[in-house]
Amino acid sequence: MRILHVPPERKPLAISVSGKGGTGKTTFTALLLKTLIENTDKTILVVDADPAANLPDALGVKVELTVGDVVEELKDRTERGEAISLPPQLFEMYVQETMIETERFDLIVMGRTESKGCYCYVNSVLRQIMQTLAKNYDIVLIDCEAGLEHIQRRVDENIDILIVMTDGSKMGLHTAKNIVELARRMGYKMSLVGIVGNFSASMDKLMDLAAKINAEVLGVLPYDENVVKFAREGRSLLELPSDSPAYVTVKRIAKSIGLI
Repeated sequence: MRILHVPPERKPLAISVSGKGGTGKTTFTALLLKTLIENTDKTILVVDADPAANLPDALGVKVELTVGDVVEELKDRTERGEAISLPPQLFEMYVQETMIETERFDLIVMGRTESKGCYCYVNSVLRQIMQTLAKNYDIVLIDCEAGLEHIQRRVDENIDILIVMTDGSKMGLHTAKNIVELARRMGYKMSLVGIVGNFSASMDKLMDLAAKINAEVLGVLPYDENVVKFAREGRSLLELPSDSPAYVTVKRIAKSIGLI
């Protein structure tokens, strides 16, 4: 993919997909990417910010090097316990070594480090990606780490659209509520906060949640046998049939919030 070099003051549209683990955020992210690819000509940077790094499999992309793999080298260039502070050109060089370029999107996989301890160093790298490399794209799509830590560490504080996935469980709904409330307390200035339920979530519970946190219910991602089959066979969700129920739903959601 050819990266557009744009003025430094330009800010891309940043979309963050968050939620409790196992609610379908990676599936939603993959299908939203498919929607953007097939219905726009935007340049897109996709960031897999979840240490589990399942998004490449969902996209059918082979990853040989993650940001976590090179962080160890970066850590040697900083004092222990301090955030990364590199000249922008040098920082971009390091990160671009891990970037996977395709015809329609670029992918960065954060991964995890070999070192014991917290994930904060990799999160620090992600913040710099959002401040530097992201400006070269029209859209940045982030599959976030499950839970609240990415909010607490302000990893994606410059997002425009926060999409929170949830299932019908008390834990899933509670996590979704906490994510949105914490983001606002931390000063995130989202233009849209949307709730998407998976097939186990009832519309009544979603509407009740949305009312409590002043969010918008965008829809419910239905159970889709094609998604299950593709995952079982290791096939890319980007190849999902256009009439597949999950894709139809995500495309409708994207249209409803003005992405296509």
